[in-house]
Amino acid sequence: MEFLTQFIDFFLHLDKHLFNIVEEYGTLTYVILFLIVFTETGLVIMPLLPGDSLLFAAGAIAANETTGLNVWLIIIILIIAALLGDNVNYFIGKTFGGQIKKREKILFLKREYLEKTEAFYEKHGGSTVIMARFIPIVRTVAPFVAGAGSMNYSRYIIFCIIGALLWVPTLTLLGYFFGNMEIVKKNFELVIFGIIGISILPMIFSYLKSRFAKPSAA
Repeated sequence: MEFLTQFIDFFLHLDKHLFNIVEEYGTLTYVILFLIVFTETGLVIMPLLPGDSLLFAAGAIAANETTGLNVWLIIIILIIAALLGDNVNYFIGKTFGGQIKKREKILFLKREYLEKTEAFYEKHGGSTVIMARFIPIVRTVAPFVAGAGSMNYSRYIIFCIIGALLWVPTLTLLGYFFGNMEIVKKNFELVIFGIIGISILPMIFSYLKSRFAKPSAA
């Protein structure tokens, strides 16, 4: 319970915690940010690490001249982290996806989820990889499913790169330009909830659409 409380506190006060990390570790903060983004995107069992909110907070911290962090270096490092993480996740899926298809469930990954996601990939194509980049949890699971499914690597990596080039700069620069506004600093928790809320809207919309969709006629 204490760990959960600490995790929630870190999540909601990312700006303050990142500032403390910079004060304690200096330029090693770049490495810490890299590892967090790499882990969230690269390990399918770690989908709850902060992603969108971390990028926003990192941009806000970089805007504070006292930290000495360079926002463009952060963007480059985190794009690399996201791409490496996705590639690791893709090949883990490629290696172990067959085991899930033979069983009903491994950890929280059900064969049913894999089959539904594969069908979604087939319907919407590579744009799914780009859209998934902006959705928490889906961002972590999507590369694994792409590897476990039928999407070939040469096709996957193109959309993966596009997604990373859109995701990291967009949220980091939003934090850089708006994160140090007084109203944002005083209401950072609400901003984080807002980022999360906007991020999961596609999942909510998809759920409601499937929940209330009329059954097709036999």
